[in-house]
Amino acid sequence: MAIYENGDVTIHYEDAGAGDAVLLIAPGGMRSAASFWTRTSYKPIEQLAASHRVIAMDQRNAGASRGPIAADHGWHTYLADQLGLMDHLGIERFHVLGMCIGGPYIMNLIKAAPERVRSAVIFQPIGVHENEAAFFEMFDSWADELKPGMPNPESDWNAFRANMFADKTFLYVVDDDFVRGCATPILLFEGDDLYHPKPTSERLRDLAPNLTYVADWKEGPAATAAEESVKAFLAAH
Repeated sequence: MAIYENGDVTIHYEDAGAGDAVLLIAPGGMRSAASFWTRTSYKPIEQLAASHRVIAMDQRNAGASRGPIAADHGWHTYLADQLGLMDHLGIERFHVLGMCIGGPYIMNLIKAAPERVRSAVIFQPIGVHENEAAFFEMFDSWADELKPGMPNPESDWNAFRANMFADKTFLYVVDDDFVRGCATPILLFEGDDLYHPKPTSERLRDLAPNLTYVADWKEGPAATAAEESVKAFLAAH
């Protein structure tokens, strides 16, 4: 893996293929790392590297990436890492494809830098729907592994967790009005479980004006069709 360094932050990433760039944001919650793509039903590095430049990153303090934490950290902290990596690579405009926690990360990228995001592919986004405790528990499990090597007081971790997952907005980082006005083309693959609630996918579908929705995509012919739909979508944008 290659390394992007920014002060005391080290981001590890894979860079494969050539063509229009696609930034990959992996599933795994706070453990979002490029290695997760080897375990998913859709494998974008395999599928896209023949036609695109594919950049798969480990998020801060996931996989091999490392950085400090602070009480004021949150979604904007990861946004800075993501845009910083693309700046480091000299990539001004790019597609972005993400799964799970990648959903809010992608919407935050669109909100912060809409002129840079050509299009977005989102697989089963996380969201708020009678599952707040599950995300707090997921954060705590991740944090407990890091705490022995970090001197931060417990109050920093609690504030960071709240900044990530206490907001009741359905996608954490954007509200209904933003989604209604979002012109970025989106290809959305439905979620349907505790961490990826179907109502979150349906709400995004119903609000976004330039969105294509796929309900069945994980197995058999539907999985093959999903692979082709991603390629066609990226080619169209």
